[in-house]
Amino acid sequence: MATKERKLEHLRIALAEDVQFHKKTTWLEKVLLEYKALPEIDLSDVNLKTEFLGKMLNAPLIVSGMVGGIEEAKKINKDIAQACESLGIGMGVGSQRAMLENKNLTSTYYVRDVAPNIFLAGNIGVTQLKEYSLEQIEDALEAIGADALAVHINAAQEAMQPDGTPMFKGCLKWIDFISKKLSKPVYIKEVGHGISYAVARELSKTKIRAIDVQGAGGTSWTAIESLRSNKTFGDTFWDFGIPTASSIVECRKAFKGPIIASGGIRSGLDAVKGFVLGANLVGIALPVLKAQQKAGVKGVEQYLQKIIDEMRIALFLIGAKTPRDALGRGRLYT
Repeated sequence: MATKERKLEHLRIALAEDVQFHKKTTWLEKVLLEYKALPEIDLSDVNLKTEFLGKMLNAPLIVSGMVGGIEEAKKINKDIAQACESLGIGMGVGSQRAMLENKNLTSTYYVRDVAPNIFLAGNIGVTQLKEYSLEQIEDALEAIGADALAVHINAAQEAMQPDGTPMFKGCLKWIDFISKKLSKPVYIKEVGHGISYAVARELSKTKIRAIDVQGAGGTSWTAIESLRSNKTFGDTFWDFGIPTASSIVECRKAFKGPIIASGGIRSGLDAVKGFVLGANLVGIALPVLKAQQKAGVKGVEQYLQKIIDEMRIALFLIGAKTPRDALGRGRLYT
């Protein structure tokens, strides 16, 4: 199946079906914050501004890359980007494989006309690093005005995908190469099944600049691929992966750069629990897409503003003036 048709199926299933983890959670509910009844700060003292890969964000929040390569993606990406521009936060686009295959699809990713100032991440799958030259990847980023490249690692998804490419031998070498040679910063992101200490330790030996854990407990890509292909063993791997909270802790121990907490982040309180465990920013995907489908730019902006307001309140309640100050003001009980 062509990449374009596959992306359309992914979008349809994500919006129409229950693709959340069934039994496994993010474990963020196991994080107990250290409530400070006398915070000794004012709510107005809380400062959410965060620098990420050379860009200043008004809040430590990125809308994770989801769509691109299909006509429907054009409005989705522009609506999300316009909201992010208004709020001063970051955004990623979906996998750019489709536009690498067909440059005519570039417009489905392009958002700089409505969001000239946001942090914008391009996106390519780790197995595609073997297929495309450094120049082709540079051109793909330049075409959309990206500030960085997110390389997604998705072994669980590829194994479930009927037309997938579960060929990951040598991928670490290609990550090392692209992180050293690309003119833009490179970071790694999972797609909803988490990153372990061992993998983060190996990644720390490369020149990647950040890790987006995208842990288990939110949207399950094994579920999406199972529903798409009607595989009988879909239920077996539906809940596969490392819970988001655990992945944050493991990655923080192994990697010194920025950590993005994502995978089932559904509130500003979830976000602050991520900061307590060692994350620097948070990422949100599917709820933003659903907000866009319901009410366009306004829906996205209202939803994300709610997350930001909740972040500020949660930080105030633990006496933290900044997301960085939240580190250690609580613990994970497993």
